[in-house]
Amino acid sequence: MAAKKKNKPLWREYGEALLVALAIALFIRTFIVQAFKIPSGSMLETLQIGDHLLATKFSYGLKIPFTDKYLYKGDDPARGDVIIFPYPNNPDVDYIKRVVGIPGDVIEVRNKQFYRNGQPVRESYAIHSDPDGIEPVRDNYGPITVPPGKYFVMGDNRDNSMDSRFWGLVDRDAIKAKAWRIYWSWSDLSNIRWDRLGKRIE
Repeated sequence: MAAKKKNKPLWREYGEALLVALAIALFIRTFIVQAFKIPSGSMLETLQIGDHLLATKFSYGLKIPFTDKYLYKGDDPARGDVIIFPYPNNPDVDYIKRVVGIPGDVIEVRNKQFYRNGQPVRESYAIHSDPDGIEPVRDNYGPITVPPGKYFVMGDNRDNSMDSRFWGLVDRDAIKAKAWRIYWSWSDLSNIRWDRLGKRIE
């Protein structure tokens, strides 16, 4: 005679379901996508204060959790990519900036005009909120050559961005993710920016 199967207690069924859901969420956050919120205007107009975005964790490779070793190394960041990385002066804070210089590039800023490899670069995404003011470092910088394994990053709001002009270059291994799409955007409860939802970050 077959033994009667004993039903699991309800609390155990819910507990197991919760653990599975947490494991899946942790896997997605670690290896696939992660959510970020934009707190400042350094990337205007590309990213607005109050934008919530998803960033792909696998674009530049996947690391073994809690180590600096790669499960696989993806593509290297390209010029124009919007990336997320720990702020070098405070690794607990994530920064988001645009890659404007890759290894081997010669970077220079002259009177607000950005030059790469001796040529002026037209940047449709870049704005200047202080068009008449000229300041050292911010508006006249370099030239420097980006060394191997490093990246030069700047905010799109060039007159209001703390970036590689001020604190240096970003290590390849420090880059966490590539910004992908905006999933939510608002300035407050009365101003939801519906037109920005789902927008690809370019």
